[in-house]
Amino acid sequence: MSILRYLAVPLSPLYGAVVRARNRSFDAHPERAARAGVPVVSVGNLSTGGTGKTPLTLFLAERLEDAGWPNAVLSRGYGGRRDVDPMSVEPDSNPRETGDEPLLMARRLGAHRVVVGRKRHNAALRALSQRPDLRCLLLDDGFQHRALHRDLDLLVLDGVRRWGDGRMLPVGDLREPMASGARAHALVVTRAARVSDRSEIEAWWSSNGSGGPIFWVDLALQGMRRWDSGAWASLPLAGAGPAFAWCGLGHPEAFYADLLLAGQAWVGSHSFPDHDGPTPSDLRRLQDQARLEGAEWLVCTEKDAVKLTAEHARVLAAPLYVAEQHVIGGEPLLTWVLSQLGWSAGLSGSGPPSLMMT
Repeated sequence: MSILRYLAVPLSPLYGAVVRARNRSFDAHPERAARAGVPVVSVGNLSTGGTGKTPLTLFLAERLEDAGWPNAVLSRGYGGRRDVDPMSVEPDSNPRETGDEPLLMARRLGAHRVVVGRKRHNAALRALSQRPDLRCLLLDDGFQHRALHRDLDLLVLDGVRRWGDGRMLPVGDLREPMASGARAHALVVTRAARVSDRSEIEAWWSSNGSGGPIFWVDLALQGMRRWDSGAWASLPLAGAGPAFAWCGLGHPEAFYADLLLAGQAWVGSHSFPDHDGPTPSDLRRLQDQARLEGAEWLVCTEKDAVKLTAEHARVLAAPLYVAEQHVIGGEPLLTWVLSQLGWSAGLSGSGPPSLMMT
């Protein structure tokens, strides 16, 4: 345990007490949660760091839209500093204002699909005003944001890291006690192929969950795009030798492992703090480090790439590829979400649907 975490040990019970009191207040007064007027599907987790919420939110946003459920994503816009709040995120928005993950989603989904706001109800109103045809909203990283009513709560659990060390912040990894899992309507386990024994997670859900279904999905790197030209390439990159990998994620080891699972060897890496990225000088140093490690090209994540600018392009001498992560095996989850939204194949609804919870 680091010295800072050691000094923070007395704060953990206090943090837990505050979280429990807040949850009891919302449980006792559900009317405190504002309603958006259309169904809200929340994607969140109990722990800090990357569990796969963003690719899962993107998967649902794309597939629900294809299934006849126009939707928008609501996000807090962590790390963004903006004068206007809430703010619509467009593909050409400034990541310093929007945050990196909302901009990543906007570039994947297109215009008028992502809104950031400190108060998610205000973000919902903005989303509905610019697209009155919306039939549902997706609340990104929304499990703890109880001020907005949600009709479906999807709790995401990394099948490898699981619930971390089981301790509350600021000492451990948990934002809430494990018993808060009872609020979730379903559990979504990511990186499922790397779970050797599912019984432990099933037992945890049986003890701490709502009794809703468990869905097992994988996150896979299915290709890359060259950052300067947008040219697509498969993984592993043919005839290029090993890569130098870098990222600014909550759990960078997951990205490095995903590269290896995709068949892409790498000989060196550098990890920035979550949501941080390289300055142009940092990028120059990364290239120098890559050459020392024997790599002639670099690879990062989509979340990292949105923070790169024309200044970075001027110092970039080595090829830089952006790995694209997608959800694999998410169809059962999609089918279930659609059923909960009151939709069935071959039928078209009129007006907001009624939810059928199980």
